[in-house]
Amino acid sequence: MQEIDVFVAALFAASLAAGLLGSIAGLGGGVLLVPLLTVGFGLPIRLAIGASIVSVIATSSAAGAAYVTDHLTNVRLAMLLEVATSVGAVTGALIAPWLPTRLLFIVFGLLLAGSLVPTVARLGEEDPRDVAPDRLARRWRLSSAYPDRARGRVIPYAVTGVPLGFGLMYVAGVASGLLGIGSGALKVLALDTVMRLPIKVSSATSNFMIGVTAAASAGIYFWRGDVVPVIAAPVALGILIGATVGSRLLTRVHGQVVRRVFTVALAVVAVEMLLRGIRGP
Repeated sequence: MQEIDVFVAALFAASLAAGLLGSIAGLGGGVLLVPLLTVGFGLPIRLAIGASIVSVIATSSAAGAAYVTDHLTNVRLAMLLEVATSVGAVTGALIAPWLPTRLLFIVFGLLLAGSLVPTVARLGEEDPRDVAPDRLARRWRLSSAYPDRARGRVIPYAVTGVPLGFGLMYVAGVASGLLGIGSGALKVLALDTVMRLPIKVSSATSNFMIGVTAAASAGIYFWRGDVVPVIAAPVALGILIGATVGSRLLTRVHGQVVRRVFTVALAVVAVEMLLRGIRGP
C-alpha cells in the first residue's frame, strides 16, 4: 500500500512539472507526459497515452480559460482550426491499435525533432515582422492584437498561411489521437512558423485548442480500457495545478524566454523517445 502511495505521489509531482512547462510552451503537458510515464515510470505506452489524453483536457481547461481572459488567445482562429484537428484526432485514435509500439515512439520522436528546426532558427525573435495577412485571414478577420505585460503595451499582429496551417492542424490532430499528446508541439509549429503568430499567442491559442482535440479521441481510449484511474487521476490533478501556475507566468515573461523553454523541452523529449523506439520498449 505504501509503495502505491509513493508511486501516486511521484506521478503527481512529475505531472505538476509537466503541466507547468507545457502550459508555458503551449505543448499541453502531454508531449512531456508520455515520455515521462514510459521512460521514467516504465508504464506501457498505451496506458501513458490514455492518462495523457485525460490530462490534456485538464490542461486546456485551466490554461486555456486563463489565456482567453488575458486576451492572449486568438479565439476566432482557434475555432476555425479546431475543425481540422478534431477530424484528425478521431482518425488517429482509430488507427492507433494497428501500429506497433516501437513505431509510435519513433513517430513521436521524429515529429518533435522536426519541430525543432524552425524554432531554433528564431530563438532571438520576440514577434514576427513584416507579416502581410493573406486573403482568407482578411476575409475572416483573423488578425488581432495582444497585451504584453512584460513590455507594457499592446502588440498588433497579422495572420497568414491559413490554407497550409489548416492542413497542418489535421496532421496535428492525427498525432494527438495516435500519440495522446494533444499535439501542442505541432500546433505551435503551425501557428508560429506557418501562420506567423507571435510565440505567446501561438502558445495560448494552442493551449485553448488541445482540449477540444483530445476530447475528440478520448472516448475511444476510454472504450478500449486504456485509461486507468490510479494513473490518470494523479496525473490529471498535477497537470491541472501546473498548467494553472504556468498560465500566470506566461503573461509576465518575454517571448524569447517562451521560445527557449519550448525548444529545450522538445529537444530532450525527442531524443528520449527516438532512443526508446530504436532500442525497443
